[in-house]
Amino acid sequence: MNGIYGFITGGGMTIFLAVIFTFVSVFAMLLPLINKIEAKEKYKDIITDKRRELFDQARKKDAVKIDDVVSSKDSLATLFKLEKLSGARKARLLLVQAGYRQPKALLVYLLSRMILPTVFIVLVFLFLQNINKPIADALKLLIYCGAGIIGYFLPYTLVKNTAQKRQDEIQITFPDALDMMLICVQGGIGIESAIHRIAERIVDHSPILAEELGIMSAELAMLNDRKQAYRSFAERVGSSAARTFVNAMIQAEQYGSSVSNAMRVIGEELRDMRMANAENKAASLPPKLTVPMILFFLPVLFVVILGPAVITASRTFGGQ
Repeated sequence: MNGIYGFITGGGMTIFLAVIFTFVSVFAMLLPLINKIEAKEKYKDIITDKRRELFDQARKKDAVKIDDVVSSKDSLATLFKLEKLSGARKARLLLVQAGYRQPKALLVYLLSRMILPTVFIVLVFLFLQNINKPIADALKLLIYCGAGIIGYFLPYTLVKNTAQKRQDEIQITFPDALDMMLICVQGGIGIESAIHRIAERIVDHSPILAEELGIMSAELAMLNDRKQAYRSFAERVGSSAARTFVNAMIQAEQYGSSVSNAMRVIGEELRDMRMANAENKAASLPPKLTVPMILFFLPVLFVVILGPAVITASRTFGGQ
């Protein structure tokens, strides 16, 4: 006890707190740099893996024998029907839009939707067993059904919210990236090189958009069908900005129109859409603030304004 008391009163605690504060300050200053380095490394790994995957797919296609073409087509058709019936294809697309590209992501997602309802029902059952107050059987059944429904839809809700956040971020940053791509294309750079260069430049500002553009540039360089590369980008992103860009690029390559003019028109439309979304959010802000103001701000305001008057009145009448 004497040692601890001497450490506190002798200035040791002050030195200890100063060291901790210095460490936290240095870490806070280095955190943005660490995040940038991690974003760049993640971008490089994703693009490298995507190029390797595309190269392996192309090599496997070349190695397929002619006798195996019919059987492979039949197996792929059967697999596609099974995926369509089970909903796995939509789930995989949703996971990709949310940024989960791991091969096991679909399996984990489907297993979680099957296991979580049982887990929630068991937890609710254990909770209800420890309640001394009797509960009607109909109410118990309703609670069990609600727990199962929540457990079933919880993974979908989390993944859907993640995908929506990614789409919102891409919707905001894509017009600026499109303007930089337009400058590169007007300077004589090809569309693949322009997309790859802009992806490397915006990795610090928007890692999500940089990853998607990098994957699209890899597919444009490796795949024979450029339309498929554009459509894959629209499916992975899922936003209206990506679909508008993809449709314009496909039409420009199909009919031989100017890519720079198409990019300029799309950039103007996307900027107008971004401004319209910002105006809608600003217009919807006052109604959203009404309830918090009534619940939290106005009571405090009444206390601050009426509190001194109430205290003065109580003292006056109390003295009498």
